[in-house]
This record gives sequence, structure tokens and C-alpha cells, in this order.
Amino acid sequence: MKKDLSSIVYVLFFSAFLALVYLSIMPRWTMNDEKPLNEFSTKRALVHIKKMSQKPHFVSSDYHNQVANYLQVELHKLGLQTQFQDGYTLTDWGNLTKSHNIIARIKGSENGKALLLLSHYDSAPHSASPGASDDASGIATILESVRAFLHTKSAHKNDVIILFTDAEELGLNGAALFVTQHQWAKEVGLVLNFEARGTSGPSYMLMETTKGNAGMVENFAAAGPSFTVSNSLMYSIYKMLPNDTDLTVFREQGKIQGFNFAFIDGHYNYHTAQDDVQHLDVNSLAHQGSYLMPLLSYFANADLNSVQAVEDKVYFSIPFGFISYPFSWVMSMLIIAFVLFLFFVFLGIAKRILTMQKIVKGFIPLLGSLFASGLITFLGWKLLLQFYPQYNDLLNGFTYNGHDYIEAFVLLSIAVCFAFYHFFAPNKITANHFVAPLFIWLLLNAGIAFGLRGAGFLIVPVYFGIFAFGFYILTQKYNPILNLIFCVPALLIIAPFVVMFPVGLGLKIVYGSAVLTALCFGLLLPVFGNFVQKGTWSVLFLLASIGFFAKAHTASEYEKGKAKSNSLVYLYDADVNMAQWLTYDKNLDEWTKNYLGENPREAKGLEAIPLFSKFDTHFTFAAKAPLKRIAQPTVDFLTDSISDNQRYLKIRIAPNRKVNRYDIFANEKMDLYNIRANGVSHLEQKGKIYEREGKRLLSYYVVDNEPLVLEFNINAGTVLDMQLLESSFDLLQDPSFAMKKRADWMMPTPFVLTDAVAVKKAIRPSARVIRDTVSVMAPKVKFVRPVKVKATPDQEIAVVKDSAK
Repeated sequence: MKKDLSSIVYVLFFSAFLALVYLSIMPRWTMNDEKPLNEFSTKRALVHIKKMSQKPHFVSSDYHNQVANYLQVELHKLGLQTQFQDGYTLTDWGNLTKSHNIIARIKGSENGKALLLLSHYDSAPHSASPGASDDASGIATILESVRAFLHTKSAHKNDVIILFTDAEELGLNGAALFVTQHQWAKEVGLVLNFEARGTSGPSYMLMETTKGNAGMVENFAAAGPSFTVSNSLMYSIYKMLPNDTDLTVFREQGKIQGFNFAFIDGHYNYHTAQDDVQHLDVNSLAHQGSYLMPLLSYFANADLNSVQAVEDKVYFSIPFGFISYPFSWVMSMLIIAFVLFLFFVFLGIAKRILTMQKIVKGFIPLLGSLFASGLITFLGWKLLLQFYPQYNDLLNGFTYNGHDYIEAFVLLSIAVCFAFYHFFAPNKITANHFVAPLFIWLLLNAGIAFGLRGAGFLIVPVYFGIFAFGFYILTQKYNPILNLIFCVPALLIIAPFVVMFPVGLGLKIVYGSAVLTALCFGLLLPVFGNFVQKGTWSVLFLLASIGFFAKAHTASEYEKGKAKSNSLVYLYDADVNMAQWLTYDKNLDEWTKNYLGENPREAKGLEAIPLFSKFDTHFTFAAKAPLKRIAQPTVDFLTDSISDNQRYLKIRIAPNRKVNRYDIFANEKMDLYNIRANGVSHLEQKGKIYEREGKRLLSYYVVDNEPLVLEFNINAGTVLDMQLLESSFDLLQDPSFAMKKRADWMMPTPFVLTDAVAVKKAIRPSARVIRDTVSVMAPKVKFVRPVKVKATPDQEIAVVKDSAK
């Protein structure tokens, strides 16, 4: 293959093409849009976001109720009647709370299945998050789209239900309440759910299907959104993340399908005090609206039974396009690709264009660049964490300068590829060297065909590589324009994953981007292979990589708007009358050192209260804290009886101060049966036994300071061994602590209990109630609530009335 176009032109073409792809996948320059009333306007949607995100509005906070009232008023302005749904749920996250859902309905002309528009209005607890992106943006997307939809006054067949759920951040409780207890849930045929896991970037479409996705794919394509960013591999990646959405409950509990829409970049702001209007990318908000407007118009009139299907489809998006085909094609496409590949290889050998010796040598630079790129990037990130220990402060695993590191490692991988082909291949790359990357890609697609068919679209750029290979074998002519065209699918389909993987999964997976870059380089070999000065290009890409590493270094420190997260908990152990400061931080700063000191001890002895953390985070350091007068909760054993070798307990835990959360722990050896909390059972409880992992029994997020009432059975011979942790999220507001204010470059750590005053206490019977341990086989014994009587100052006695028949 002879050189035709200069290498500089090639690099400029690829750079310009990738920039064009990036700019075209979502709406741009939308802030000052002056849209007519029948269209979605980001400016109008921002009004709702600014109102909702003035303060944190987590469940039980004062502003949470104000946001709920605001949404009711806004729905009334649209001419809609609202209704409220209140109730307790104990979801499979092990979280119990009372949710307050806000619901409205737009009647259609027929009585078919209803379309449901879904988003949640609570913000994340603990971390002082205003919730502008997560999920005021979702609420605003629905409010503005519904306003535009109603303004058109177009007739539509299906009812449209609007559901603003509560307590999504705690465990999808509001969605669970609606799906399991509201009569309208049975009428829902499809859900459109709007979410955010960051503050910027394109909005990705993810399907949640009960069976096959073919009906969903076909209807989505028919609706024709302008800016689709999605593929059938995304849902597999999504399930790898420690995330669920409200739509997950609809699928699992109600067998109802739907679409998730969420932007995930700017992940470092997720669930933090920086999830505010200033950090929200209005283009991401516009992207959400660009999905909902056409989908609302389409599904309000579509037969929603048509989204049900048994078959699955592979699908992927390209700028201004959405392509799909059946799963059944995946194996056929693979076989055809192998046949074409082998045909051209044997033809090339027959025509003496290819030789086995040169083909084998072609694997050396490819495998070398794959291995070296992945290993260098993997070890390089580990080394960076040693040089910049502050990167460990961000639990989500993506740093403020994370995009610089992606660029740096990708450019470094390209430099490695050029270096290997410079040292281990002749200056003039022949078709022999293109056999190796095609063969490796075919092997990868073979694995996909048998184990991950949702990624079956990755065969498409391989086909174009085979076409480029076959064209040369047939003609023995090098056509630079044709080669550029055949390289386009690799850039369109593979290149976006280079960024998507570390953005979605964290920089710990950036080595995957490096390997994918080297694999993509192999498919672009008809172009890159004809660069005469490969060594020079290797040095140039290396220098560019160093430039991005330097850029990342200049942005490696914290500042206002790019804050360091830190955490602090005051823990009082009521059983031993001791208190201590605790933190999750690995790197203490001046604020935490005010309380933990310069040399705090490691946090130990907390095995009885292993608090849940999304990222499996544990307390790191501890220090002795002054004792404060904290009102302890009252633990009453309302019933304690034995019958049929089962001990039945009914325990009431009531706060004596304003609290936000109870965590209940039990010895792993205790088998608990028929557990109920505030009158409800666990949604996933199958049979009588309560399934749990480890000591954690449940977490109760308190609303209106209502007590927790636990009912359960244990085996009669089992020793009751339970712990209670009562928490209030007011450490910084409590005047008895006189806490120092954080610096403006600090913020509370998300995803963990922080800024909290906690009381640890064993749950055991006390002198307040005399336990009735009567045990008989038959007849049964009826137990009545204890009746308190006046006792001496030293002891309270509860007389339990019981009657045996």
C-alpha cells in the first residue's frame, strides 16, 4: 500500500471528524433559547430547577415539604388535579421510610394502557446536596414538556400519568409505594424516567425490559428523537454500576417496561453540595427535553401493548441516526465476516500478496501495543494515586481533572502503538499486517456472539475493515479516500466508548480505554500504517500526552467549585458512656484535624454497626470526643412471648430528640422470621425468613419523628443480640457542639453518614417491661399491650395482663 495523502492531513481529518461527532450528539448553545410556547425551553425549565434547588430537600428536611408544595402548585397551574400517596415501604435496599408521592393524570380519548412520566423530587441526604441535576432537572424536564404538550391541545388516545416520587435516594421507596399499592400502577403500559448521575454530558437512553426489547426499540425509532445516544451494550454496563433507578422497581415489582434517560458526566458533583444550578450544564437539560417532547407526542397515541416483545434487538446510535437489527443476526453476521476474511486471506496467499511468515509477524506489534498500552495505563493510574493521594477523597472514582487523564492516556496509547509499529514492522506496512487486527476483532466478536450479544454491533466496523482489506487484495491498489471512508465506522462506534467507560465506571477502568484505543488503532491501520515517520509521530503523541498530564497536574488541587469532600460523625456509645469522633476520610485536612487531631488512631471496635455505603466505605480514623448531653431513644418491648418454640417480639423505638435515621443491626447467627417494620414487610421477603447480608437489618429514615415499631420472630433458644444507631444530620447546626465552618474549598462527603450526631445503644429488655415468657403448645395464649403503673423511683414495673382460655 503506497503513501498518498500526507499523514498530517489524516490526523487533521480524524481530529475534525471526532470533534464533529462530539458536537453533534446533543443540543448545543441552548441557554438563550427563545422557544415558542409549544416547544421545550431550557430557560423555562431552569426556573423550576432554581426554585427546587435553593436548599437541600432530602426526606424529612424542612425544604423537602416546600418543594412538594411547589410541585403541587405548578401542576395546578397546568390545569391538572393532583393527588398524594403516603405510606411506608421497606425496599430491597433494606431501607424503610414514609414516602409522599405527587401524582396527576391527563385523560386520553381511549381506555388503553397509560403512559407514565417519572422523576423523583427528593435530594440526596447527608451531603447538603441541592439536587439541581439529581433530580430537579428530571422534574423540570417533565413540567416543561407537559406544559408544551398541553399548550398544543392536540387530541391523544392514551392517558398520561405524571408521577413525582419521593425517597428515591433512600431506596426507591416512593416508586415501590406506587407500584405495589396504587391502583393506577396496573394501568401503566410504559414508563419514561428522567434521571441524572452527574451534572453534564449527553443524556444516555437505557431500556429496562421485562422480556425482549424489540418492541421498545421499534417504537423508540418510530418516535424519532433528534439526538439519540444509546446502544444495546449500555444496559449491560449500567447493571455493573452500584445504581438503580425508580424504573427498576417498575420492572421488578410491576413487570412494567420503560426508558431511562440520564446524563452522567461531571460525576464528581453527583450527590454533593456542588449539585447546584451553577454546575448544571444547560445543554444536558436541553438534551433531556429533546427526548421527552417527541416521545410524549408519540406514546400518547401509540398502542402501548406493542412495546411488549419476546425477541431482542441489537441497537446503536450514530449522529442523527439510530440503527437496529435482531439478535438472531449476530451469529450469522459473525459467520459471514469470518468467511469473507478467510476468503480474502487465502486469495491473498494464492496471489502471493500475503505470506504466512509476514502474517505471523504482524501479530507482534499489535499484541505488543495492546499489552503495553493496557499495562502502562493500569500501573500509571496506580502511580498517580500515590503521587496525588487527594484523588482518593472522591469516592466516585472520577477526579475533577479526569478528562485530562483520559486524553493523556489515550494519546499515550497511540504513541505506544506507533512505537511498536515503528520498531517491529517495516516502514512500509503491507496487507499482511492488517490480518492480525481483523483476526483479533473477529475473535472478540465470537465471544460477544456467545456471551454478550448486546454488543453485537461491534462487528460493523470489522466488516468495513474487511472491505478495505478485500479491496486491496482484489485490486492491489491503495485508495486513500476509500480507506478513510472505511475507517469512519470505527470512529463512530468504537471511539465513544473510549470516553464512556472511565466516565461511567471511574478512572480505575481507564486502562480499558487504552486497550480499546490500541484495538481501534488496528482497524485504522490502512491509514496509520502508511505514515512514513512512525517514530516521529510516536514522539509527537507522547509529547501531547505529557502536555495533558501537565494540564491535569495544574488542576490537581482543590478550590471553590472543585471541593474536597470530608466527613465527621460524633458517636456516643450509651452502653459504655463514651464518645468519639469518626471520619471516613483517608486524608485528613485542617477541618477534620480540629476534632481528630494530628495523629488520630485507626477506627476500630465498630464491628457491631457496619454502616451501609454505596462504595463499601468504612470509618478510617477515630479520636476521643467530649461527652454531650444527648437525649437517648426510648426502647420499649411491647410484646415478648414464646409460642410453638418461636419467640415473638414487638419493639418500639421512639426518639427523644429530632432525628433523621435509625440503623438496626443484629447478630448474623440470629434467624429472623416474619419481620415487619411500621406495619410493612420487606418487598423481597420470600417465605418467612428475613434474608440479609451481614449484621445490618434495616435503616429507617425518620419522617415527622415517628417511632420505629419492629415485629419479628426468632427461635426460642436464640439470644437476642441487636444494636441501634440513632442519627441526626445536624452536627453543624447543634449549638452544643459549636462546630467550625468548612472552608469554601471543602464539602461534606457524599454516599456516607456524615455531619451527624449518632447514639449507639444495645437493644435489650429493661426494667420498663417484664417479659412474658409463657410457652404452651395449645391452647394459644393471647397477649395484650403492657399497662404501666406507678413505681418507686428506683424501678418501673409494667404489669402485663394476659388471659388464657
